[in-house]
Amino acid sequence: MQTDAENLVPRAHIYPSGCVFKNPQEIEGKKITVMGLGLNGGGEASVRYLLSKGAFVTVTDMKSEAELSPTLERIFADSTLDFSRLTLHLGGHKIEDFSEADCVIKNPGVKFDGNVYLSKARAIETDISLFLAFTNSPIIAVTGSKGKSSTVSAIHFGLCEAGFTAFLGGNITVSPLTFLEKTNKNTPVVLELSSWQLADLRGRNLLKPKVSVITKIVPDHQNFYHSMIAYVADKKIIFQDQTKSDFSIFDFDDDEAADGGTLIKNWGDIFARESKAKVLRYSKIPLPNGTEGAFFKNGDGIVRFNGREDKVLGELLTPGTHIRTNALNAALVLKIFGVDSSRILEILGKWKGIEHRLEFFHEWQNSKFYNDSAATVPESAAAAAKSFARPVVLICGGTDKGLDLSPLSNSLANSGKLFPAAIFMLSGTATDKLQKLFESQKIKIDGVFDSLFDLLCALKKSFENAKIARGTPVVFSPGATSFGMFKNEFDRGNTFKKNVREIFVD
Repeated sequence: MQTDAENLVPRAHIYPSGCVFKNPQEIEGKKITVMGLGLNGGGEASVRYLLSKGAFVTVTDMKSEAELSPTLERIFADSTLDFSRLTLHLGGHKIEDFSEADCVIKNPGVKFDGNVYLSKARAIETDISLFLAFTNSPIIAVTGSKGKSSTVSAIHFGLCEAGFTAFLGGNITVSPLTFLEKTNKNTPVVLELSSWQLADLRGRNLLKPKVSVITKIVPDHQNFYHSMIAYVADKKIIFQDQTKSDFSIFDFDDDEAADGGTLIKNWGDIFARESKAKVLRYSKIPLPNGTEGAFFKNGDGIVRFNGREDKVLGELLTPGTHIRTNALNAALVLKIFGVDSSRILEILGKWKGIEHRLEFFHEWQNSKFYNDSAATVPESAAAAAKSFARPVVLICGGTDKGLDLSPLSNSLANSGKLFPAAIFMLSGTATDKLQKLFESQKIKIDGVFDSLFDLLCALKKSFENAKIARGTPVVFSPGATSFGMFKNEFDRGNTFKKNVREIFVD
C-alpha cells in the first residue's frame, strides 16, 4: 500500500523493454554515440567494448581534450582497437551526433528530462544495460544511501575466498563491460548501483538479481531529485523485476534520518511489502521470532536462514558499527550462496575493508595503521576517531573546501575516554582553521607538518620515546581535501601507506 507521499512521485521516464541490441554481434557496423567519456572508467569501458565489437563510435563530452587526457591516453595506448572507427567531438555536444546515431550510450549523471540531445536519440542504453542484456551470470545488486561500497566489497571478497569466480562492478568505478566476456552462469557478479544507474533501467526488464540489497536510506542527492520520494522510487527499481525464487535484503530498524520530510521512518518496511522476492531483514538488535535475516546479538553477527541461527561475524579488521552492519549483510548473501557459516566467520574475519576507507594495511609493534584518506569532510574524520574501543593517534588536516570544520573539533572536545592519544596534522588552509578551533577548545596537537614523511618520522619517535603507548592504533583521516600536497585523496592514501611501510619496520 502506498502512502500519500509516495503518490506524489513525479512521472519518470520509462525506457523500452529489453536492449536495442539482442546480442553483441548486432553491434557491428552500428553508429553509436558515447555521451560522456569522463575520467572514472564507465565511458572508457563503453568505447573500448563498442570498438572491439566493430561499431563506429563517436565520443562527445562537455570536457575538453586536455581535461580528458588521462582517459584518452589509456584508450589510444590499446593497439588492439581500430581507431579509424573512432570520432572525438569534445568540448561540447552536436545534435547530429544524437539524431543520426543508431544508439546513444548515456552517462548516468545526465538527466533525461529536458535534455535536448537525448530527446533526439533513436535508442538509449548504458554500460549497465548492455551488460545485463548480454550476461547470464547470477547478479547480486546493491544500492542504498550509505554503505554500498563496503557492502559490495565484502560480498565480492567473501565469494572469491569461498571459491567462486566472482566479479565486482558498477558505481564502484569499474564498468561491468570490462569483464563481460569472462562471465557465465557460474560466475556471480556483484553490482553497486546508484539511484541514477537504476533510473536508467526503468522499464527495461533487464535487472533481475538473484539477490538485491538496499543499505540504509538517508536523504541524499536532493539537489538532483528535490524529493526523497523520487529518490527512493529509483532505488526500488533494484527489486521490481525479482521473482519469488530470488532474495531481497532490507533494513529492519527505524531511522529518523530516513524521513526527508516524508514522515516515513523505515523504508525497509515499504520495500518488504512491495518486493515479490523472499524478503530477509537486517538489524542492530535481534530480529523478532519468525523473521529471517541477519542481526547482532551480544556483539556477534547472527544469520537466521531456513529456520536455523548461526554465528557468522566476530571481530573485523576494519572498525566501526556501520562497517559491521555491511559485513553482516555480506554474510547473509554468502549464506544464500551456500557458504557454510563457520567458513563465513573465517572469511569475513580476514576482510580488510575498502581501500582508503578505514583500511587496515599495516601493523608495527602491536599498533595497527588505518588509511581513511577518502575522509574529506570533518564529520568523517570525527567518526573515524571514535570507531575504536580505545584512543587513537589521529592524523588529520589538509586543504579547506569551504566547509564548517567545527564538527571535528566539537566531536574531539566531547569524546571523553576516546579523546585521541595524540593529534598530528598536515599543513594546509583547513589545518589553519582547525588549529584555531582546537586552541579555543583546549585541544592539544602534537605538531603540524609540511610533509607526510616528516610527520610519520616524528610519530615514530613519539612511540620510541614512550610518549605514545605501543599498541595505540594510528588513523589517517584528514577530514579535508588534498590539493597542493597530493594529486587527490587516493594519491594521498597511497603515499601514506607507502611511507608507513618504509618508516615503521621492525
